[in-house]
Amino acid sequence: MSSITPASTGNDAALPGVNRPAMELLRDLRADADCLRLVEQRMPNGCRVIDAGIATRGGIELGRRIAEICMGGMGSIRLGGDGNHTRWPLSLSVHSTNPVIACLGCQYAGWSLSHGKGKEAFHALGSGPGRALAGKEELFAELGYRDSGESTCLVLEVDRFPPAGLTEKIAADCGVAIASLTLILTPTLSLAGTTQVVSRVLEVALHKAHTLGFPLEQIIDGAGSAPLPPPAHDFVSGMGRTNDAILYGGHVHLFVSGTDDEARDLAMQLPSTTSRDYGKPFAEVFRDYNHDFFEIDPLLFSPARVTVSCLDTGRTFESGAFDPEILDRSFGAAQ
Repeated sequence: MSSITPASTGNDAALPGVNRPAMELLRDLRADADCLRLVEQRMPNGCRVIDAGIATRGGIELGRRIAEICMGGMGSIRLGGDGNHTRWPLSLSVHSTNPVIACLGCQYAGWSLSHGKGKEAFHALGSGPGRALAGKEELFAELGYRDSGESTCLVLEVDRFPPAGLTEKIAADCGVAIASLTLILTPTLSLAGTTQVVSRVLEVALHKAHTLGFPLEQIIDGAGSAPLPPPAHDFVSGMGRTNDAILYGGHVHLFVSGTDDEARDLAMQLPSTTSRDYGKPFAEVFRDYNHDFFEIDPLLFSPARVTVSCLDTGRTFESGAFDPEILDRSFGAAQ
């Protein structure tokens, strides 16, 4: 199994791969299929598909466990109460001792997948340990990280099964047999889909830190939390709620090495409040840009509040703010 060097992560020892622990978590998930309300089946070509909310109800616990698989076994996710958002008492808390690999090297939905044309075209963003086998994104060259393994899985936020041709391409890119590939499908409007997206609150912070040019090897540890919204009745609203949970209700604490100035600058620049598009529910922002993601300010995608602790000096810096009114509008609170 391959590993990433300490110089790339700021940790004291080489990191193990993400696929082996992820597949162990997947095995346990499959063993609990009945109580988690998931449906597993094999496609004619042998690819295993886990339905977490298309023809089945799924649930919050299913989404939580899928999110841990998505982090390659390098992150823990817990459901609990949140004193910051009294109207929305449930929250998801995420922690990783190896946040760069868990979040950017595994959980980040960075693998663009497509098959076919026109109305029959299938598009999805792949997240999870399979990304570290395929290494299709430039990000892996920056991380200096690749994994190896004989079996793998990807999480796709879709509401229909992928075409056989795409599953075969994914398996080939990952270097595994088609029967050793598992695809987990988590529709946006399902309980599991909502849960696994909000569980990305720490990953969103890591991605923005990378966008800002902060040295990833200086991010040593990290944790975050965000309120869990109810699923919506349409795709845009559902996508808006999961984004708003992070943009207006998320809080991330990063532990970094370096100077106070570096830690302070990161804390000041990281929150969503720094974006020109901050201030409206995400669904409204999306509609304002005629449903064009590429027109939205990329700096919007970050937690509402950020705490950065400098391990070399012991000082901590904070920035950002929660917005409960926008959360209420977005989450569909009855007036």
